[in-house]
Amino acid sequence: MAAVKALCRVDTLLFKHVSGQGRIKISVGHNPLSKVCGCYLSTSSQRSAKFYSDPTEAVKDIPNGATVLVGGFGLCGIPENLINSLLKTGVKDLTAVSNNAGVDNFGLGLLLKTKQIKRMIASYVGENAEFERQYLTGELEVELTPQGTLAERIRAGGAGIPAFFTATGYGTLIHQGGSPIKYDKDGSICIASEKREEQEFNGRHYIMEKAIVGDFALIKAWKADKAGNIVFRKTARNFNQPMCKAAKTTVVEVEEVVDVGTFAAEDIHIPSIYVHRVVQGAGYEKRIEKRTVKKSQEEKPKPKKDSDIVRERIIRRAALEFEDGMYANLGIGIPMLASNFIKPDITVHLQSENGILGLGPYPSEDEVDADLINAGKETVTVLSGAAYFSSDESFAMIRGGHVNLTMLGAMQVSKHGDLANWMIPGKMVKGMGGAMDLVASAGTKVVVTMEHSAKGGKHKILDACSLPLTGKECVDRIITEKAVFDVDKTKGLTLIEIWEGLTPEDIKACTGAPFEVSPDLKPMQQI
Repeated sequence: MAAVKALCRVDTLLFKHVSGQGRIKISVGHNPLSKVCGCYLSTSSQRSAKFYSDPTEAVKDIPNGATVLVGGFGLCGIPENLINSLLKTGVKDLTAVSNNAGVDNFGLGLLLKTKQIKRMIASYVGENAEFERQYLTGELEVELTPQGTLAERIRAGGAGIPAFFTATGYGTLIHQGGSPIKYDKDGSICIASEKREEQEFNGRHYIMEKAIVGDFALIKAWKADKAGNIVFRKTARNFNQPMCKAAKTTVVEVEEVVDVGTFAAEDIHIPSIYVHRVVQGAGYEKRIEKRTVKKSQEEKPKPKKDSDIVRERIIRRAALEFEDGMYANLGIGIPMLASNFIKPDITVHLQSENGILGLGPYPSEDEVDADLINAGKETVTVLSGAAYFSSDESFAMIRGGHVNLTMLGAMQVSKHGDLANWMIPGKMVKGMGGAMDLVASAGTKVVVTMEHSAKGGKHKILDACSLPLTGKECVDRIITEKAVFDVDKTKGLTLIEIWEGLTPEDIKACTGAPFEVSPDLKPMQQI
């Protein structure tokens, strides 16, 4: 009781001595202590989120040359009303930080088309042909950054951490410098990336990455309450969550504004301290980049081509890599298809780097949800017990070694396990996406699935990769339609399985690197 009396005396003094606008707010009546002394203290800031009805009003002060963080993954969770508003303001010379740049005629692709973006900081070019064209012709500066590193650079910026060390990108162009940021018109490199500082910790090599802080962040959330707290929906959380915290001014567009108290305090994803402006969008197209549904039972299977038979052989062997209770991340294409052949008596938890643990099958037509996609931008479902999370959280799982298996494709693999799968300089640039992060964890088994040779019979398994590396000495196993190799980072390749009808001599003829033959060589297994 003495403590309560003392608090009341403090309250009385505060009422006498706090004047003007003040930095301390006194609230009356709703705290349990009010029954005794009638008031309580709140040290919250006077600043609160400002609500707008017009998205153009919310972004009209973004100046030329600003750095703008733009949330979303593919077309999922993009702030489409705010992006359209930038078209109206005509702001130019922007540095846009986003995982990717939408598609040619939607999302950030619209701002590329009008040449309002000077530099993109992104992990993935993807299917945006205009993005790739502007980059390769020198019209656009592009700083390609591994997806997990991008998420962490943004998270660090919001947390006041100026730089950090990561194993992602060690031994690649990201580490060594020289990655093209801007091309000249003649195809030569006009601006190249800088070399990263390197350090060794506990016997492993790491490189330093600097934090990103934006002038503005343009965010898409599901709902905001009138205090400015926000929540996201399913995989639309992605880069939006860390970006909220990493800008001087954060502008959030939402589908619905609700009363304070609608959200339980523990269910809020982003507290109001990070939110400066809120706009309720008038409407949302929520375009789906890759609408993918499961086949109906009535649909007749198409006749298999030779290429289909080759792919299925790789898929059926790859599926034998799954073990009961395993956490796995599967790349686009053959790796993801391998999940269709998981043995019925085992459980495998599939992680998708855009923010899902517990990935399920493709949806029926009625189940399609624009806010629920996988890392390949395909519509999906989730299994019972699944969880959603942000991109920075996803890559904490990956970098931290909590994912047991990563399976992905490749353009080239060296005899010591170097991997190349993200660009052909001057010709094809899709970006590394999350691949550099996925192969950088010491605790994760990395399995490459690919056709044994490229078009024209060119070798894909080589003494040394000729293309820019995704990871150095990171591959543990190679599965092709002809053979399975184990990879030792010192000793090199060992042939452990071979397709029926082929001999080790046949494999030597189509492989561009020497290998040992296991004394326990087996026929290639199939599930």
